[in-house]
Amino acid sequence: MKNVDYIIVGSGYAGIFFAHQLLLHQKSFVIFSEGSKSASHVSAGIVNPVVLKKFTTFWLAAGQIEFLTDTMAEIESYTDKNYLIKENIHRIFHDEKEKELWLTKTETEELGPFLNKEFHHLETIINPFGTGSVKQSARLNVEDFFGDFFRLFKKNDQLITEQFEYAELAGNIYKDFTFKHIVFCEGMGVTANPYFSQIPVIANKGHHLKVRLSEKLGHEFTLKKKHFLFPVSAGTYYYGGTYDPNERENEIDDFATEQLKEGLSEFYPHPFEIEEVNYGFRPTVKDRRPILGNHPDHSNYFVYNGLGARGILNGCYFSRELFEHIENGKTLMPEVDVKRFLK
Repeated sequence: MKNVDYIIVGSGYAGIFFAHQLLLHQKSFVIFSEGSKSASHVSAGIVNPVVLKKFTTFWLAAGQIEFLTDTMAEIESYTDKNYLIKENIHRIFHDEKEKELWLTKTETEELGPFLNKEFHHLETIINPFGTGSVKQSARLNVEDFFGDFFRLFKKNDQLITEQFEYAELAGNIYKDFTFKHIVFCEGMGVTANPYFSQIPVIANKGHHLKVRLSEKLGHEFTLKKKHFLFPVSAGTYYYGGTYDPNERENEIDDFATEQLKEGLSEFYPHPFEIEEVNYGFRPTVKDRRPILGNHPDHSNYFVYNGLGARGILNGCYFSRELFEHIENGKTLMPEVDVKRFLK
């Protein structure tokens, strides 16, 4: 038997950021990853404090941005790599009315720290009304972030690349492991979890394209109109993603692909080639709050789920909240406590 402080089930943003808290506080753990790509692994990695459809912000946005910056510095101290690409999002305006609304929002206390008053006109793309940039926005180097963490876990004998079998879990024992706590960070996989299958996560399917542009953009930052466009490697770009709450098929949806092609063509007037189409199922919650806490009958069985489209910000920020709750008895915010669903 091998004894560990924690077992983590799932290796998306929730699992990785919680593992970081354990590394930071020198807790022993193993993390189970069955090998398939989750929604986190194929995500855009956008870090954005503004809802760019309505020009509003969201709950705890400023605190989450600040905490993410600090956390990425902590991670860099042991990976020797900075995964946060600090290139601001530029929102392409649809019309003059949107520009006026943006400018009005820059004067508010809520949006002033995030919306730049200076507008830009960009070459290569169609933007007759210009663009506005989002201060404190960025994106994560998703591929390197997960790849480096998996290599680190493997090197430290902390990575178990197999599907977790609930039938083998009994009390504080799982197969050859004894543990103090187990944290389920399974995304939509939680629907098969006999301890937490009742939590109301909703699958929101998202597609994105990897495209090769015939005319390279003259900048490195992220563009946003209907979807996000940014460079990922020499000549190739990420464009996505869609939000399909009613689509459940575990396959590429042609309608979503066409939707993305049309969206890109709206502002990129040159030929482009689609090299890949990817999709994932984001675990969302109706009240748009993550789900944290322990099972009512198993006090050391915890769930960490429902990060939604803001997986990086939610995953990072609430990993500390969950760790402090488990280790130091800190009360969870009622807005995120699983007790709001487990009656």
